[in-house]
Amino acid sequence: MDGQLCLIFGLTFLIHLIGTLAYSVRIAGTRTGRIAVSYALFNLLMLVSRTSNSFQAPLLAKRIEVNLRRGIEGGVVGDFRWLIAAATLATVAGAFLIPTFQRVFGRAVLSFSEHRSVLRLVWLGLSWAGFASLRGSLRLPASGNLTRLGGAPRLPTRVIVSNVAATAAWTVGVFAPLYAGYLNPGLRTTSSNLSAVINGVATILMFGLIDPYLSVLTDDVVEGRISDGTFRRSIVWLVGGRLAGTVLAQLLLVPAALAIVYVAERL
Repeated sequence: MDGQLCLIFGLTFLIHLIGTLAYSVRIAGTRTGRIAVSYALFNLLMLVSRTSNSFQAPLLAKRIEVNLRRGIEGGVVGDFRWLIAAATLATVAGAFLIPTFQRVFGRAVLSFSEHRSVLRLVWLGLSWAGFASLRGSLRLPASGNLTRLGGAPRLPTRVIVSNVAATAAWTVGVFAPLYAGYLNPGLRTTSSNLSAVINGVATILMFGLIDPYLSVLTDDVVEGRISDGTFRRSIVWLVGGRLAGTVLAQLLLVPAALAIVYVAERL
């Protein structure tokens, strides 16, 4: 793995790590009772994710252009598999960090509610007190959340399947069109524009089926209709579905790229 691929690997890891940690924002919101503030602060991290995404695609596109000029064959698909592996590793890392992150984030929400200044919050986070708070918040996932999955009320099958499909589509949404452009260089622009179709499917699944259900579940916790433990186990199901989606993306990469080439040739 060369330096450029390592950089893209790191950006991909960061994007999917933040995406996984988004689940812990809901836990912090229900525990602090400040859901709106939690989402507002998490948007700062989403800016980091979107900035990483804005660098990821051009770097990948340039890498493919260079490989085409040099006549390199066979190594491109390996690059994409490394990047999908980065998404899987980031999801696993995010799953282990959720208990720690939701505690740190919960304290940040309460601190922001008191001081009402992002700069003040950043300053406190970088202070010795902030590092001490981080050290005191370190936690591993509770094993009970896994051992009680079978007997606990779980998410509807349609939500779990939609979560897996949306994650798989979102993961290959950037990679498959670029690989399709490599397979048929004459239609690189058309193939890259078709990424909006794949991402559109992922967006419909995410915001049409998954997010509304999770939002209702969050409100149910705040109103006391379900327990905090049930809610956290539901988050475990979602994280597991996200992990399965990144693994499924490995299988979908080549078929999706071939499908994009097929569509691009017949538009």
